[in-house]
Amino acid sequence: MFRVIGAAAFAGLASAAIAQTTPPATPTPAPVTKPAPAAINAIVNAVLPDDQAAMKAHVMFLASDAMRGREAGSPEFDIAAQYVAAQFYAAGLRPAGEQGGYIQKVPLTTYKAADKGNFVLTRPGQPPLALVFGEDYAPGANPGKRETAIDAAVVFVGYGIVAPHVKRDDYAGVDVRGKIVAYFAGAPNSLQSEERAHFSSPATKAVIAAEHGAVGTIALDRPGAIRGRTFATQVRDWDDERTTWANPDGTGGTAGAPGLGTLSSIGAAKLFVGAKAKWEDILKQSANSETRFKALELPGTLTVALKTSFEPATSANVAGVIPGSDPKIGKEIVILSAHLDHIGVGKPDATGDTINNGAEDNAVGIASLIEEAKRFKVSGKPPRRTVMFLAVTAEEKGLVGSDYFAKHPTVPKESIVADVNLDMPLLTYRFEDMVVFGADRSTLGPIVSKAVAGVGVTMSPDPDPAQAIFVRSDHYRFVQQGIPSVFLWPGQAGAGKAAWAKFFAENYHQPSDEVSLPIDWAQGIRFVDANYAIAREIADGNDRPRWNKGDFFGLLYRGYGAK
Repeated sequence: MFRVIGAAAFAGLASAAIAQTTPPATPTPAPVTKPAPAAINAIVNAVLPDDQAAMKAHVMFLASDAMRGREAGSPEFDIAAQYVAAQFYAAGLRPAGEQGGYIQKVPLTTYKAADKGNFVLTRPGQPPLALVFGEDYAPGANPGKRETAIDAAVVFVGYGIVAPHVKRDDYAGVDVRGKIVAYFAGAPNSLQSEERAHFSSPATKAVIAAEHGAVGTIALDRPGAIRGRTFATQVRDWDDERTTWANPDGTGGTAGAPGLGTLSSIGAAKLFVGAKAKWEDILKQSANSETRFKALELPGTLTVALKTSFEPATSANVAGVIPGSDPKIGKEIVILSAHLDHIGVGKPDATGDTINNGAEDNAVGIASLIEEAKRFKVSGKPPRRTVMFLAVTAEEKGLVGSDYFAKHPTVPKESIVADVNLDMPLLTYRFEDMVVFGADRSTLGPIVSKAVAGVGVTMSPDPDPAQAIFVRSDHYRFVQQGIPSVFLWPGQAGAGKAAWAKFFAENYHQPSDEVSLPIDWAQGIRFVDANYAIAREIADGNDRPRWNKGDFFGLLYRGYGAK
């Protein structure tokens, strides 16, 4: 195996860099750190084969307390990005970022509601009625504008869904051009889980609304629609910060009609006064998610005024490539992606620790990406297609870095033919199978199945379709550009189910997700071997990956081969 930069030496460089990049401001209490010296010695002194030690060394550095949880936009994340760039160089990858380097700068903006907004109902012959913050409405934050002012009629459109494949059009019979649409959160339970997740997304509803000419959207609270996002929590969190990538003017990159806010049942009842249908009846019908509501224009107009504040930041994606050797398909690009960021420093846990180290999520994924790149160099055989290794930022903030790259790629977009994503592969048990989210949607499924079989692993279906994992990690941003994509996890056969349950209950997004977990580094090498086999199979195959004919996402995003 090739030598890697020593974790201890790089940690020293990191400490120096942090000292140089942190201004001498008012001192703040240092976060509580662990493990105790004895535990550190146990980590360092463990004897592993060279390939396992190399993988562990990456995680030791990236998930160290010195990296403070690698939050996107932080100095520590930038150090982590430089570490990955150095490892890509050592693995023989050519730079594929900007200006001849490995780094693609990602402009970020954090935005939030700057005030509680104003919502006023006006009906002919009646005095204006101001809605009450916290009782009638919770305001939205418009990432596209600092000030939003809209005065328009409101049209109720059920769930705000247009889905011809299930013969559903919630906009049928109404003209919403220049108007605000009001819809229920969520989507019918009868939709396939990944499609339900797609249509439940406010971003999807906003795009559909804009396609119909709407100037804004209002969500109507429906008890039980989205777990954990009640109207009360939205009022409590009304000025929470959100992150997206930034336009040159500092506003956020966005699509669709702006989300103006959420109305409670009390607020919605005021909106429906004088309508042809009674709010009480509509709310009662909404208890059945399968109800198909008739679109309805409501009386009067709604005036909405919002202010949004922005705070700029910068982060980075890291990209390197192995050029393809084939004269015909060598310019086609297979992307192997993983997110580098985690959630940073938070509240103390029971031990007093505040640093969310993110060892499994996703330092292990990045380590796998680096070691997979080295497999190509060791093989001595260049792939027929170009293979890009891509470490993205701000996944934890809403798949922001991958969205930026997918929309602003450093290579011609039409040359990208597939994405294989590695996010939080759990390595605390000997895995017997692989779960490949999205395998049933494109020709990547059979390719992956063949590849994992070659390393003695079977492929299993999604163990919990209700979670709609396919739309929840970075590969989905490539799906939205029409690119066949899959996302890989060690499966739940054998000891897997209990291991995953334990991780989610005790470690996920907590300070305890660190290198002291009982990570089996031999399983890490098996995972790398499986992913190398997958990447090699895709890169060397004769046929370009394509969506299965008629696949929902392939057709939705006009993907290659879906029609």
